[in-house]
Amino acid sequence: MAIILLSGGLDSSTTLAYAKSKGFKLHALSFDYGQKNQHEFVAAEKIANKFKVESHRVSKINLGQIGGSSLTTNDKVEKNRDLEQIGTDIPATYVPARNTIFLSYALAWCEVLNCTDIFIGANELDFSGYPDCRPDYFEAFEKMANLATKIGTESTENKGIKIHTPLITLNKKQIIELGIELGVDYAQTISCYDPSKEGKVCNSCDACILRAKGFSEAGIADP
Repeated sequence: MAIILLSGGLDSSTTLAYAKSKGFKLHALSFDYGQKNQHEFVAAEKIANKFKVESHRVSKINLGQIGGSSLTTNDKVEKNRDLEQIGTDIPATYVPARNTIFLSYALAWCEVLNCTDIFIGANELDFSGYPDCRPDYFEAFEKMANLATKIGTESTENKGIKIHTPLITLNKKQIIELGIELGVDYAQTISCYDPSKEGKVCNSCDACILRAKGFSEAGIADP
């Protein structure tokens, strides 16, 4: 049994399919944290249903009250950046402490479910420079999780909390190829940071640019 952080985007959907292929019974956890992309929840529900997860919860957290990100405030999302720019700095779309908050919720749910495995679809090579998508961050969080929880401290060394990041060293091309092999329908996913009210993607934010690059390199049309 495992908890999967599911945004409805390309990476998290592929991660869910991967975890399912490894035999885990999955509980999906999505977040309404005040992000501009409110179409994520529809996509996440479609993916969760397709892969027949045990349960799917959407937790509401108002990170817009804190601010600090163009994803949760009225600040404009950066558009049309060159590929060479993406990943060289921490962009305005970075949401302060987002993965730490999300993983903490997943960790709490682990304690209730008596579950020790958490999957997250972060990847280091083709991501937008976020510090909470790096291997050393996940290693540190896993260590903290096993020090700070009942389930972590009472488990044996080989059965403590494990943070799984199966995509961490893959680029978007490799992620897409893996997902197609595992049966992900990418037409059900949405990656855009700033879609229209109708759900039409902008095709110019970092997420859209990286997604387009991945499909192009894979020689596959984005459905």
